[in-house]
Amino acid sequence: MWGRPAAEKTTSLRMINRMVEPSSGQILVRGQDNRSLPVHLLRRSMGYVLQEAGLMPHQTVLDNIATLPRLKGAKKQEAREQARELLGLVGLEASLADRYPAQLSGGQAQRVGVARALAAESDILLMDEPFSAVDPLVRADLQDNLLELQKKLQLTVVMVTHDMEEALFLGDQLAVFSSGGSLAQVASPQQVLENPATDFVAKFLGRDRRLGRLLAEGRGQ
Repeated sequence: MWGRPAAEKTTSLRMINRMVEPSSGQILVRGQDNRSLPVHLLRRSMGYVLQEAGLMPHQTVLDNIATLPRLKGAKKQEAREQARELLGLVGLEASLADRYPAQLSGGQAQRVGVARALAAESDILLMDEPFSAVDPLVRADLQDNLLELQKKLQLTVVMVTHDMEEALFLGDQLAVFSSGGSLAQVASPQQVLENPATDFVAKFLGRDRRLGRLLAEGRGQ
């Protein structure tokens, strides 16, 4: 999901796991109405990555990642072993396991946040502007890592971003939001670039359209 600030992108994302209850309509998760499951089971059935990681400061990296397996009933040692495997999967060294969030760089903390979400062992990953707080070089590395994870684990990733380049580079399907939460267009990156559905979308693309096309084409190689 991509759009301007205050376009209700995060609200739309949170309706998927019912952190926000929709006032009308229906949201299907794996083909079923998301209200058909108790809310705590629904949330545990998918990963969620917050802005700036949202790690628990009093827990080590390993125990942050092990949080969801523990909630699901895994024994402490079993949950920690799973967490160690996930450290490597997101490109972090095992030596970071016993550090606390305050001892991590921004990029490291965000990778821990992704690992914690992957601990849900789900095929769905929700991400709310996960890379907005890191510098451009770290951000590019995290984006590449996410694409690798998505391909390797066959994940469905629903990601909120206000960055056009990020949306075009990472997305297979874009939902473009205008101010007030209005859905302006749903299409592939190439379709959005070549056939913007509204004047708003065309204006939003603006002078960066050529750059966006290059990014989208590069992702397909």
